[in-house]
Amino acid sequence: MTDATQPTASPTPDDQSGKQIWDPALRAFHWLLALSVTGAWLLGEFGPAKMTLHMFLGYFVIALLVFRVIWGLVGPANARFVNFIKGPGAVWRYIRTLPSRETQYYPGHNPLGALSVVALLLVLAAQVATGLFLDPEDYLNIGPLAEMVSTAWNRFALGWHHRLGAVVLILVVLHVGAIVFYKLWKKEDLVTPMITGRRKG
Repeated sequence: MTDATQPTASPTPDDQSGKQIWDPALRAFHWLLALSVTGAWLLGEFGPAKMTLHMFLGYFVIALLVFRVIWGLVGPANARFVNFIKGPGAVWRYIRTLPSRETQYYPGHNPLGALSVVALLLVLAAQVATGLFLDPEDYLNIGPLAEMVSTAWNRFALGWHHRLGAVVLILVVLHVGAIVFYKLWKKEDLVTPMITGRRKG
């Protein structure tokens, strides 16, 4: 197996010129998830007392997550989990390359980026799951599955729904920070490929 820190681990810009990195379905998923999570978070923090739209966005996030799991199993190569999720050793070796300004031109997610993708998907899954069971006793914002569990579990779900909202915010800030870091330090544009599907070069 080739070491991920070696120059041969990833193609050059010429190798990737004109080639699709992200397929249209994955790009649509990315932007729809970004908009849905942003909208749901803003409504949760600043929205009206009745969280109907917040809940609908939560259901939409569930649908998007289900799609991503399916696409991660049967989608194009760069979308499949088996092709980009690496072990701790590969992640650590990649982290050690971050101080270098050399761009490695991974055709998809690099090992650290893959770890952040998995973390965000898992946290969002837990976030929407807790939303299904919460009951804040305001008679307005009761989760559709709240009556299936005890009041203690309703309180548990409510508490973790708020905590996980903060975790999601942290992960999103780190994600945006990583985009800025790669743009300024590595001179690598991560946004354009998620719009056009192709890396500039």
